[in-house]
Amino acid sequence: MKRGIDVVGSIILLFILSIPMGILYMVLMIHFKGNPIFASMRAKYQGEGFVIYKFKTMRDLLDDNNEPLPDDKRITTFGHWIRRWSLDELPQLINVIKGDMSLVGPRPLLLEYNDLYTEEEHKRLDMKPGMTGWAQVNGRNSLDWKTKFQMDVLYVTKYSLLFDLKIILLTVKILFKREGINQDGYISAERYRSQ
Repeated sequence: MKRGIDVVGSIILLFILSIPMGILYMVLMIHFKGNPIFASMRAKYQGEGFVIYKFKTMRDLLDDNNEPLPDDKRITTFGHWIRRWSLDELPQLINVIKGDMSLVGPRPLLLEYNDLYTEEEHKRLDMKPGMTGWAQVNGRNSLDWKTKFQMDVLYVTKYSLLFDLKIILLTVKILFKREGINQDGYISAERYRSQ
């Protein structure tokens, strides 16, 4: 049932948003002078890897060691605006249709985090990652990692279609309030390290 809702919902959203997404794609292609899609390896169900898609919000700037500069040195003013409205997440609808993600679930994190979770936190990998989730509607990036993971596990253990509906409705509300986009001192959130 959940998978069917994911596919139908994503197709409808892509149909409705196809023109705005196309315009944003072209604007970003000009803004970043190249490919406007950011691709990154993330963990999905059971911790397996997949490529997640997002609209770019940062320039590809490297330091003398060929490492990316800090986020605050690479993000653009337009990128800030895109993140404020969560427009960078829209290409993940493709991930949902492909079956790597769900509309609702724990957010997909870096593969390297898999080995850092406690046994309890590892339960967040027992469901597909989502474009939005219980942690996202309860503070998003303003939450510390421990609280995020507690909310992710709560979602997995208490999952129901009504719970998903509640999260989707709260997501719409949060998007317009634009709260919790950044963690204090960071463009999005501090890198996770084992607690």
